[in-house]
Order: sequence, then C-alpha cells, then structure tokens
Amino acid sequence: MNAEQLEEIKRHFNLVSEALRSDIRMVTEGHTALHHQLLEPRNEIHLDQHIHALETDISALKNRIDHLETNRS
Repeated sequence: MNAEQLEEIKRHFNLVSEALRSDIRMVTEGHTALHHQLLEPRNEIHLDQHIHALETDISALKNRIDHLETNRS
C-alpha cells in the first residue's frame, strides 16, 4: 500500500466519520425534542396541581379571615 492509497483511505474514513457525526447529531436532536414533548404534559399536570393547592390555601385563608371577623363583632 502506497502513500497515495493511505491518503485516500484517510479521506474516505474522514467522510464516513463526519457522516456518522451528522447522523448522531440528528438522532440526539430528535431525542431531545421527543423528551421535551413527553415532559410538557407532566409539567402542565404539575402546574395544575400547584394551582389547585394554592386555590385551596386561599380558600382556607378566606375562611379564617371570615371566622376572625365574625368573632370580632
């Protein structure tokens, strides 16, 4: 095998490795996008639970205020 053949093999390997890098990047980006899509509904459910908890806390505070105001009179 001569130097020219070795250089041709190196060029070919570099092309193949760059194509693999590109494919790996595409798979990674797709995986990341899918991961975010799967987490989004969970975040919405989590947010809904927090809102419900806050509404419950506000309701309890209103009841306490009403009770205090009633006893004050």
